[in-house]
Amino acid sequence: AFKAAVLIQQWYRRYVARLEMRRRCTWRIFQSIEYACEQDQIKLHNFFTYLMDHFTPSTNKERDFISRMLVSGESFKEAELEKYCDYESMEVPDSYTGPRLSFPLVPDQATALLEAFKQKQQLHARYVLNLLHETRKHLKQLPNISHVSTRYSEEVTVCGDLHGQLDDLFLIFYKNGLPSPSKSYVFNGDYVDRGKQSLEILIILFAFLLIYPKEVHLNRGNHEDHMVNLRYGFAKEVMQKYKVHGKKILKMFQNVFCWLPLATLIDQKVLVVHGGISDTTDLDMLEKIQRHKFISVLRGKKRKESNRNVEIQETNEKSEAGTDKAGNETVSSLSLQSQTSQAPSITNRLEFSKWIRQTVQEQIEWCRKLADISDSEEEEPTFSSVVSLTELDSPCWTCQEEWKQILDILWSDPVSQEGCRVNTVRGGGCYFGPDVTQKILEKYNLQFLIRSHECKQEGYEFCHNRKVLTIFSASNYYEIGSNRGAYVKLGPDLVPHFVQYQANKTAHTLTMTQRQGFPLGLISRVEESAFRALREKLFAHTSALISAFKAYDKDNTGRITLSNWATAVESVLHLGLPWRMLRPQLVPSTTDGMLEYKSWLDDLAVEQRSQEHIQTSLLEVIYRNRSNLETIFRIIDKDNSGLISFEEFRQTWKLFSSHMNIELTDEGINDLVRSIDFNKDGNIDFNEFLEAFRLVRQSQ
Repeated sequence: AFKAAVLIQQWYRRYVARLEMRRRCTWRIFQSIEYACEQDQIKLHNFFTYLMDHFTPSTNKERDFISRMLVSGESFKEAELEKYCDYESMEVPDSYTGPRLSFPLVPDQATALLEAFKQKQQLHARYVLNLLHETRKHLKQLPNISHVSTRYSEEVTVCGDLHGQLDDLFLIFYKNGLPSPSKSYVFNGDYVDRGKQSLEILIILFAFLLIYPKEVHLNRGNHEDHMVNLRYGFAKEVMQKYKVHGKKILKMFQNVFCWLPLATLIDQKVLVVHGGISDTTDLDMLEKIQRHKFISVLRGKKRKESNRNVEIQETNEKSEAGTDKAGNETVSSLSLQSQTSQAPSITNRLEFSKWIRQTVQEQIEWCRKLADISDSEEEEPTFSSVVSLTELDSPCWTCQEEWKQILDILWSDPVSQEGCRVNTVRGGGCYFGPDVTQKILEKYNLQFLIRSHECKQEGYEFCHNRKVLTIFSASNYYEIGSNRGAYVKLGPDLVPHFVQYQANKTAHTLTMTQRQGFPLGLISRVEESAFRALREKLFAHTSALISAFKAYDKDNTGRITLSNWATAVESVLHLGLPWRMLRPQLVPSTTDGMLEYKSWLDDLAVEQRSQEHIQTSLLEVIYRNRSNLETIFRIIDKDNSGLISFEEFRQTWKLFSSHMNIELTDEGINDLVRSIDFNKDGNIDFNEFLEAFRLVRQSQ
């Protein structure tokens, strides 16, 4: 019996170890792909920089097209915004059965909102705009850094990312109680995107903010950003739910987001920011920044060009070259290609960065004037080139430093290595080490830092000798069962107490059945989703993979070793995954340890409606860049109708293929246009366009 018990124990430990290894591999896949997708934002920056440096419009249509690519939405002054988003002129029909709001709000109205959203009801656009109007007025009165004290309430609850997952918010309120004079909350940003109910989350939080302004505190996250919303779903959600007044609601949300406070201090001892810090984080500067000027942190703040006189002549679309004070040759903005030919050597980094910044700023002003866009609102930011801050010259330092302060606290991540370096994975913020944390804590006499921004398997995680706490409140973030959500409660002693949960009933039941790791069925479900996403990533890089495989196939046999397969895949995808461990799930077993890589790539198939009309190489390009394409399309789609014209589609592909050095024939693009115009109305629904290229395994 003793031997049997030992044998069972050994078997069980091996079983649990295998489950844990599978769980960790699955997590690595999800996280690596998510962070790799952050690189899309860098690609989009490079795309806009390319447009400003190289694209010369020759027709009025092209001018209108490029202006919409570079300028997102109309600029509104204070009075113009209120007039544009006038809610008082909207009538609520008698047939409307949803919740009704009257201001000032009372707790019963917030409770009614909760019940209405549980019943899948929708708040009328009039009340949404009215709520946003009142929220904006309140936020404008708040400082950049909110101050919370446990002296006036029993405890303070800090919640992390929610990302549109309303069930998580319901569960938090069910477990912890609704906001009240004795129940303070700090919500640490990223309320929107990815999930399907971002709008409802914001409405609920804004309602409680107005009812309990001293007990509810909202920080800004990196997803409270118009450009991020275009990519990750919030803009699409608003337009789908409010087809008539969606554009006004989006404009108001865009303005409200830029007024959200940047940080919260609890008892002057605990700093709560969304992303993190850097070695240059300055809380005194953060308190003084005019935060509303940064509508999108991904777009550099507009600088006044008082020291530069740029003359633009539109008569007959001609321009003349001149000289600056130093005698250097300058070229008018209307001749972009000539201007780029005068670029200094890239080896001189400072000189090159100055030239890039001047070129980009001139092109922005040029595009504005060509499109007859008013520059009356001084606070409206515009796109700027992606130039390393260390390369900027001193005259712009103050402005750029303010922008960097906000960028760092919204986008940064902690790492175990000492020091502070650029966050190359996300494309914004920095990686900060334990020494940076210790320096900031000592400088401002703080005990520890609470941040969010990263999904954690258990919903929370300590690092930097328990001086940095990550809290993440969106459970099942990657897939049902992939992670728990959590919130943290702080009393007067500032000792953190955690509450974990999973909002999905199925995942919750399975998890309770077996505490050790994920249950087998749940792991299989999460694994399937992770490997499906990984196969999509592999297909999107088919051409690069073939080139990498051929480098190991010297004799052109079409076969390589499995070891070389793993090395080649990592060299192309740069995901940092244990490919040899993942190989059995991705590559069929072979008796001789060799892989026929061409047939393997053929198995990474794409299912689409008109495959015979579309070039295989074009499919791959579409799939690899579909996130950037959707963002660009939403910018082009000025009326938010979800449709763009054939000509706009062709122009986009013409520019995009040129930027990516992709050879695409006009015939191939025309075939693509015809194949996805399903109802033959002369417009393209890019939601159907993206859906048409969803990847599935041929075997399924």
